[in-house]
Amino acid sequence: MKWKLISGNSCCHSVQNLLCSSLLPKNLKFKIHRTIILPVDLYGCETWSLTSRKERRLRVFENRMLRRVFGLKGDELTIERRKLHSEELNDLYLSRNIVRVIKSRRMKLAVHVARMGERSGL
Repeated sequence: MKWKLISGNSCCHSVQNLLCSSLLPKNLKFKIHRTIILPVDLYGCETWSLTSRKERRLRVFENRMLRRVFGLKGDELTIERRKLHSEELNDLYLSRNIVRVIKSRRMKLAVHVARMGERSGL
């Protein structure tokens, strides 16, 4: 599991200039995140055993990636820029979080294996 986050970090590092660029629109940054970074992170996730600690690490990793996409938020009252909180990221990022994606993929695999057993007469 730890090596998956390391490979995800290296993948994110390779496209970091794109994710942090102010010239690219956010929807293009989302597509980069969804098509390049997430498949690297989720490769083989159907077979992982998820503990609460691993789920927390995955959510931290995902929030870090989303903060790179959204950048800093300007506060209107104090005119300071700050990182987005997790709740704000969840409001802005309308897709399912990474833990839900993993759980749904595991369920799809379980259904697939059950159907295979029915066909082979096991």
